[in-house]
Amino acid sequence: MAETWDEEQLIEGGFERVYAELEWYDGPRAGLADIDGKPHYFQNDDYDHADEYRVGPASEAAVELEREQWAIFARWNEHYQAGTVGSDSHPGLGGIDVRYDELALLLAPHRQAPDDPGRLVGELRFDVGARYRVEGLDYWFRWRPEQRSWCQQARKAVAGDNKNAQTVTTIELRTVLHPR
Repeated sequence: MAETWDEEQLIEGGFERVYAELEWYDGPRAGLADIDGKPHYFQNDDYDHADEYRVGPASEAAVELEREQWAIFARWNEHYQAGTVGSDSHPGLGGIDVRYDELALLLAPHRQAPDDPGRLVGELRFDVGARYRVEGLDYWFRWRPEQRSWCQQARKAVAGDNKNAQTVTTIELRTVLHPR
């Protein structure tokens, strides 16, 4: 079981609330969270760097819609956990909850990554409440700037060019094996 903190400890430690989870796979992949006190979308597509996220601000309208959709899911999840509904009634399946479906259509353009997203590293901590709640989740983030080594930056710069990627990897190995 993950160590948990109370809300006051999290806030004092610089952690910020997560309002909605859009994807989870071995950790949070996408969602809506505060960054410097303002709601932002976050997304991670790099399983090798699971704590690094692309981030972009969310408009007030998008935040309102996201929180409404999240509340529908959280209330459904309460019933699911209580055993009063089955997984076949999950609102994300479509055709189950009309408003949830409307919100999905309205939110689609907001969930697109911005042209020039910021990049941050998110440190994760859990609080003591229920996993899914109308007001958000049981995990919080503390954000800091992404700091990649020169090797990672070079590899990323030549991604898609196998010849150059091989050269960078060779240079990395030579530097590690034969430092000057």
